Amino acid sequence: MFLLLLIITSCNNKNNSIEYTPIGFFSSEYTLETGAPRQGVLKPKSKGVIILDTIYIKGLSSLDEFEYIWVIFDFHEVNGWEGIVTPPESDHQYGILATRSPRRPNPIGLSLIRIDTIIQNKIYVSGIDLFDKTPILDIKPFLPSVDYVVSEKNMIAEIYLGHHDQDFLNDSLVKEFVLGEKGKE
Repeated sequence: MFLLLLIITSCNNKNNSIEYTPIGFFSSEYTLETGAPRQGVLKPKSKGVIILDTIYIKGLSSLDEFEYIWVIFDFHEVNGWEGIVTPPESDHQYGILATRSPRRPNPIGLSLIRIDTIIQNKIYVSGIDLFDKTPILDIKPFLPSVDYVVSEKNMIAEIYLGHHDQDFLNDSLVKEFVLGEKGKE
């Protein structure tokens, strides 16, 4: 009983915090005003640059051996979150953790992005979905042997969810799904 109380207390402790320092920033033509692709793979010719702090140059060693990377980033333009959301162009409501909405309890994003070339501390990439000036938290190589699973259940859920009915977020979709501004009814 004491252990359960200790676990509950530690989970509810407001003094627990996690802090991350960006390792770099993203540069692209996408802004709140222009919108951005819902997922970068839907716009494979979209281009951008990950500009890392120069202290991470050695950490890029051998990264050019890979074609794709996972980019972990902060949704820095997001305002708040809600527990239940309706994805763009969907008629269904879902719990926030069952979607890829940027408006999350912890606004952390994950994108699978193609490496075009690496020069010094700059990774030139394509198939992007990040806004300009997005803080980059980490980069990891995409490993097909462990990062790819065929799941019929996930495919059915994705079709039902309607995740890819519209492949570019702009105008009212940016206002609602990034900024949290509800449309006037």
